[in-house]
Amino acid sequence: MKTTFVTKEQLEKITQKFPTPFHLYDEKQIRERARALKSAFAWNPGFKEYFAVKATPNPFILKILQEEGCGVDCSSLTELMMAEACGFSGEEIMFSSNVTPAEDFVLAKKLGAFINLDDRTHVEFLQKTAGIPETICCRYNPGGYFSISNAIMDNPGDAKYGMTKEQMIDAYKTLQKMGAKRFGIHAFLASNTTTGEYYPTLARILFELAVELHQETGAEIAFVNLSGGVGIPYRPEQPEVDIAAVGEGVRKAYEEVLIPAGMDQVAIFTELGRYMLAPAGCLVSRVLHQKHIYKEYIGLDACAANLMRPAMYGAYHHITVAGKENAPCDHLYDVTGGLCENNDKFAIDRSLPEIEIGDLLILHDTGAHGFAMGYNYNGKLRSAELLLCQDGEVQLIRRAETPQDYFATFDFSGFFSEK
Repeated sequence: MKTTFVTKEQLEKITQKFPTPFHLYDEKQIRERARALKSAFAWNPGFKEYFAVKATPNPFILKILQEEGCGVDCSSLTELMMAEACGFSGEEIMFSSNVTPAEDFVLAKKLGAFINLDDRTHVEFLQKTAGIPETICCRYNPGGYFSISNAIMDNPGDAKYGMTKEQMIDAYKTLQKMGAKRFGIHAFLASNTTTGEYYPTLARILFELAVELHQETGAEIAFVNLSGGVGIPYRPEQPEVDIAAVGEGVRKAYEEVLIPAGMDQVAIFTELGRYMLAPAGCLVSRVLHQKHIYKEYIGLDACAANLMRPAMYGAYHHITVAGKENAPCDHLYDVTGGLCENNDKFAIDRSLPEIEIGDLLILHDTGAHGFAMGYNYNGKLRSAELLLCQDGEVQLIRRAETPQDYFATFDFSGFFSEK
C-alpha cells in the first residue's frame, strides 16, 4: 500500500487558499533522498549528483538541492538560464543536449559548464560556435540491446543519443588537438530501472570504455557520468531501489576495473531526476463529475495537461482518495480529465473506494516529469506548484497560469488588449 506525505486535513486547509489542481512537493523527502544518494557514493571523493532540471524545472526545488550539494544537468538554453539565476556556475552545471543550437553551446561555455557532446559532428560545431573548453565530455551509445541478467532492459541501438566507440576515439583525438586536456564519459542506456543491478552494470561498461579510451588516446579521464535511469516503484507491489547497495555495486566495479588501470582519480557523477523527486511530489485534484454509461467514470479538475505520462506512455500512477485510505477498493473506475482526447485518463479500470463529487484525489509520484511535461491543449492552464516545507507550512513556488498568460504571446496583435 502506498502512503501519502500529506493528509486530508492538511489538503482541505491548503485548498482553502490554493484551488485544485496543483502539484505538491515534500521538502523533507527531497532532502532525505539527496542525502541518501550522497551517502551511497561517499566512497568516491569526486562524486556529485547533477539533478536533471528537465524533471522538475523549478528554482525553489533547485535551491533546495543546491543546499544539499547537488549540481544541475541542463539540456536547453532556458534551463541554463534558470541554473544561472539560481546561482549555479562552472562545474556545478552539466550541459547534455542533442540537436543543439549554437546559442545553447555559447551560454554553456560562458557559464563554464561541463559540455557533453552527443554527436561526433558536434566537435567541430562547438569549436566554431563557442570554442573547445579544457574539460569536455562525450556521450556513448554501445548499440544493440542492453541486458541485465539476460533480461533485455532497453534498445540503445534504436536510440538517437550518443556516439559509437569508434566515434568516441576519433572525437577524443580531435578534441585533444583542439586543446582539450580532460575528458568525461556519459551514457544513458535504460529508463526507470527498478533493479539494483542497472548502475553497477552500466558503470562496468563505462569504466572499461574509460580504460580503453585512455590507452588508445592517452586522454585523462576526469569523470564518468552514469546519467539517470535508476527508477522508483510507481506500483505498490514494486520494491524500492536500495540506493546504498547500488553505490556499493558501482564501487566494486570501480575497484575491479579502474584501480588496476591506475585510474583511481576518476570522479563519479549521476543525474537522478526521477529517483530524487518523483516520490516527493503528487498531483492533487478534486472530483468534478461522475458519469455512468458503459463504464463508471470519475471526472477530475486535472487533466493530461497537468500530468501527461498516463496519456503518453500508459504510465501507472497510484491514486489515493484522501480520507478513504482504509476504505475497501470495491468500485471500478476510469479516472479522467476534461480534454477532448480519449487518452486523457489517469487510470483505466482502477479499483478504488467509492468516490463522491468533491473528493480530493492524490496522484502519487508526480514530482519528476509531472508538471514539467504540461501543455496548453484545449486552452488548459498549467497548475500551481506548492512546497510542503519541513516546518509544515505550505509555500507557493509557482503560481497557476491565468488566461492572460495564455494570451500573452499575442501581445503584438491587439486582439486581447485591455479595453
